[in-house]
Amino acid sequence: MRLGITGHRGLSPEVEGQVRVDLTTIVAVYDAEDLVAVSCISDGPDTWFAQAVLDHGGRLEAVIPAAEYRETLPDWHHPVYDELMAQADDVHHTGMKESTPQAHQAGSEVVVGLADQLIAVWDGQPARGYGGTADVIAYAHSVGLPIRVIWPEDTTRD
Repeated sequence: MRLGITGHRGLSPEVEGQVRVDLTTIVAVYDAEDLVAVSCISDGPDTWFAQAVLDHGGRLEAVIPAAEYRETLPDWHHPVYDELMAQADDVHHTGMKESTPQAHQAGSEVVVGLADQLIAVWDGQPARGYGGTADVIAYAHSVGLPIRVIWPEDTTRD
């Protein structure tokens, strides 16, 4: 099973804790040898999910939205990003250079195209900018990809 991931970044510690538990629970039901995470491995749910799949014994395929993508991620995330990239069995590129909202959406569309299902850490609200989680979900819906939304009850995004 090839599971793509999308989700909000910058979540509160409370929401992060619950989302990590939910992602680990989702991963645990799959046979490790058949499980592939497809992720842009940005900070937040992309990374948590990729790590959960690897910890379970599954594989990782990374999607790089733009050649300059890593530089736009928080500095504290670079070592984690580099470690996950080193563990990726395959790396897919959009061919874009600048890490723009358009490149992020293009990367997410690659994730959707490679996945059998999309896991979405989404609060149900509209995207705060082009290429946000809601836009990725709308694209996945438009191409008929099954979507599994997770969001802790009675919580909001900052």
